[in-house]
Amino acid sequence: MVADRMKIRAVDLVDILVYVVVLGLFVQLLPQVISESFSMTLLTALLMKVALEIILVAKRRAVSRLTGAHTLSARVIAGVTILLLLPGSKFVILWATEAAFAGSVSLGGFYAVTFLVITLTLTRFAVRRILRAPTRLVAETP
Repeated sequence: MVADRMKIRAVDLVDILVYVVVLGLFVQLLPQVISESFSMTLLTALLMKVALEIILVAKRRAVSRLTGAHTLSARVIAGVTILLLLPGSKFVILWATEAAFAGSVSLGGFYAVTFLVITLTLTRFAVRRILRAPTRLVAETP
């Protein structure tokens, strides 16, 4: 059962490719985002994929606890959890990047990472939507 959840799907590879492209653009356009090589950018994209998937699971659980809460105290605790996860997730990404790459990669500061995560999420959503769109065949004329 664990092996089924650990399978690499095609959409995961597409996500990593999208993350590499977006990270490459950030390295080119924002001076505070630094990656020493393409290999480091690729590894950073892989780290971001894993980190964002874990963060998304945590956020989904917190939201489901909020919507399923029956008491005021449970709602308050779930709400505070969500409020802590929003900025806290960015600090986790900064910490994980620093711990994994020890200066070879710098994602800037809190605001740069926030902008990066928003861009990654929106780009991932857009690419997934494009891939899910039904293909339209050109109608043959008689």
